[in-house]
Amino acid sequence: MEKTEFTLSNGVTVPAGVFGTYKAADGKSADVIGMAIEAGYRCFDTASFYGTEGYLAEAVERSGIPREEFFITSKLWKDEMGYENAKEAFHRSLERLKTDYLDMYLIHWPLPDPECQDWKELDAETWRALEELYREGKVRAIGLSNFLPHHIENILAHCTVAPMADQLEYHPGYSQEATVRYCQDHGILVQAWSPLGRTRVLEDPMILSLAEKYGVSPAKICLGFALQRGVQPLPKASSPERMRENLDLGSFEMEQEDIWRLATMPQTGWSGEHPDRVRVRYEDM
Repeated sequence: MEKTEFTLSNGVTVPAGVFGTYKAADGKSADVIGMAIEAGYRCFDTASFYGTEGYLAEAVERSGIPREEFFITSKLWKDEMGYENAKEAFHRSLERLKTDYLDMYLIHWPLPDPECQDWKELDAETWRALEELYREGKVRAIGLSNFLPHHIENILAHCTVAPMADQLEYHPGYSQEATVRYCQDHGILVQAWSPLGRTRVLEDPMILSLAEKYGVSPAKICLGFALQRGVQPLPKASSPERMRENLDLGSFEMEQEDIWRLATMPQTGWSGEHPDRVRVRYEDM
């Protein structure tokens, strides 16, 4: 059954097909985002760190489609954390996006760096700023990105509005089972960044065999894996063909046995990013 939307804990609906703008064909981002709009995307994920907010604004303006028909998510970066900083960062994002509200706003990472000792206080005061923006109607939903259960517990201990989403690296070979289960138990929508993994994932023999079995591409196997586990994928693409393929969500269903096989793959295609650790660099991703 085709998936058309996800519903957040506050009742706000998110279109199922999301276009991730991180490194969206560097230098031609407005054109690439414009192609995504033409392909049918109305939900876009950006961030102050990506440098694509201005390109997204340009593409939306060019499209002639009313702002209200788009769902736009942005995020504040590690150096924008803190109560006052977060509010200022939010308004800078609004200016770059040429809009007077966001559909969703997230804290990009729980720690500015792995050595940060006062991250609990920093996260709590950053979240307080997001809560105020939410109550003022400047953002329709608020959430997190790359937060693990111990980071989320700290937010829940201090919040008056619970997080509605958490973006995580999620794909076969790195499905972060503990964090996904925690989020789903607490009514937090998990959104998957890098849902297709990397070359090693898409060329994994099991992925290839499942693609042949179901008559779909390896990328569709990865997207289907997320969808069948209640996770919203945030793929990115630079060609119209791939864009359209990634929008075709829920067109096939895998057997539960195959879902378990994907969920228990050895670690494959991890980015090397972890909020509590120094970035690991890989030659072959």
